[in-house]
Amino acid sequence: MNVSKKINLTNLLSNAQSLLANETDLISGLANVAAVINACLTHINWCGFYLLKNKKLILGPFQGLPACNRIDIGKGVCGTAVKIKKTLVVPDVHKFPGHIACDTHSNSEIVMPLFHNKRVFGVLDIDSPKRNRFHKLEIDILNEVVNLINQFIQRIN
Repeated sequence: MNVSKKINLTNLLSNAQSLLANETDLISGLANVAAVINACLTHINWCGFYLLKNKKLILGPFQGLPACNRIDIGKGVCGTAVKIKKTLVVPDVHKFPGHIACDTHSNSEIVMPLFHNKRVFGVLDIDSPKRNRFHKLEIDILNEVVNLINQFIQRIN
């Protein structure tokens, strides 16, 4: 991994932390985190949030092309991550049964559940046009970002 990539990941974490530190509005906080992820990660074509409402994932703040408005629990990568309550890293979305293709250029994806009071609150979803895009260091940093988001959600709700 090159030095600039490590710097970008470090900046991602520190910027997310500072943006959420004093924020009190969910949409504003998530919108800025999506923007920071989009600015700091290379080779991605979509990043954003789906929030769980009435047993469906509803599109929240994001960066990228228009996306699916609603996703059923258990459907696609996002709905499956909610159902199993775990992060899913999909190296090739075309091999994922039931993948929902919002952007035909996406080839790999990571979906990380967000929690409030131990219940799934939503997901962070990041897509890439590159196959096998998401690696251990990025996943570790994104886990730290998700932990910050979970603390933020807990604090404001």
